[in-house]
Amino acid sequence: MKWNATSVSAACIVIGVGGFLLGKITSSNSGLSEEDRLAEMPEKLIHQRPVGGNADSRSRAGANRPNRPTQQKADTSFDQKILKMEQIVRGENALDRSRAMLDWIESLAPQDFEAAVARFRSLGLTEARMGEYAMLLTAWAEADPISALAYTTKNTNSGMATNTVLSAWASRNPEAAIAWAKANHEGDDANPHMAGIIRGLVGTDPTRATALLKEMPFSVERADALEAMIPHLLQIGSEDAKKWIADLSDERLKGGAVARYAEAMAKQDPAGTAFWLMENLTESSVRSVDDVFREWARADSVAALANFEGLPAGEARSRALRGMVMADAGKNPQAAADLMNRFREDITDNTVQHFIWNSFEKAPDVATKQIGLIQDERYRNRMYERALGAWLERDQPAAQKWINTANLPASVMESLGKR
Repeated sequence: MKWNATSVSAACIVIGVGGFLLGKITSSNSGLSEEDRLAEMPEKLIHQRPVGGNADSRSRAGANRPNRPTQQKADTSFDQKILKMEQIVRGENALDRSRAMLDWIESLAPQDFEAAVARFRSLGLTEARMGEYAMLLTAWAEADPISALAYTTKNTNSGMATNTVLSAWASRNPEAAIAWAKANHEGDDANPHMAGIIRGLVGTDPTRATALLKEMPFSVERADALEAMIPHLLQIGSEDAKKWIADLSDERLKGGAVARYAEAMAKQDPAGTAFWLMENLTESSVRSVDDVFREWARADSVAALANFEGLPAGEARSRALRGMVMADAGKNPQAAADLMNRFREDITDNTVQHFIWNSFEKAPDVATKQIGLIQDERYRNRMYERALGAWLERDQPAAQKWINTANLPASVMESLGKR
């Protein structure tokens, strides 16, 4: 079989890597509500640098592919093929791995996929290998989606593999994929298979994908499905995207859509996005104010600050301040600290915590000085212990000098003394 290498590899990376990240979030936060999932921010330990990532969700797999060969090439045994696959995935160059993997998949017959996937999984599913894993699953979905789903539902737990297969299947035969999803889910709770189907369907039939999303009840699964729609909203343009969101009748779903779209648009048009977001504040969407104001402050700190100063007191204003603080926390901790001190009435413990996590590595003295702004005494003392303990290990003379001039609680001093 001849693959369209560009479209297949792009679709696999989108489905697989995006699904993998989604699977990790889902599996680790399965007890959270949809709104909590949309709002959750990863905590950064004092010793860690902020890490980010992004995936281009606009590429899609082609449709109506020809059948695969039913026999392996006579001059290559299956065991040799498995060894070749192991060599490919151990390669250092990601682009070379992807090209070689596409060629290798071409040699597989439908009956080879189960053993190939099992062997691939046994090598260890690191994040670096998710692209190749998605290619393999997507190819299996084209050859025999029912067998692929039978394997993934039995042998995997996070949902990434099953959703990857369903995404590939839905892009070619959506009704068959939807029928399978409905037949393999019981009860009135959200169908966990629909997010994968929507992800695969949104590129070819966004109307059908939207209808499936609207049918889902409030849940983590619906948040996953909504996230799958965001690349489509970015592609159709701002006005059409905002109209799509406005037409949602479920207020929680609409609030989640506002939040996710605002976060996605913040880097492209931070000022316009901020104005739109502030006009569409809900319990869900207010949680994106800090992200949008962070991007606005990075692009135009003067305009962002001027807008912030005109906001009424409340959660949105506090989150806007947090966003502006975070814009400077890593590169200019003192400027961020000065901003917090200027608007102390709008500071929350969460703002101070985020500042400390992001500024400590560059300026431990500035970060540690702001710990006193934390209102929760228990958490404030614990943060002192963690930050000062880390600073003592890194630069004992500087940390000890700071400690000697600070009026620290007795419990903190006792804890540091034990260290």
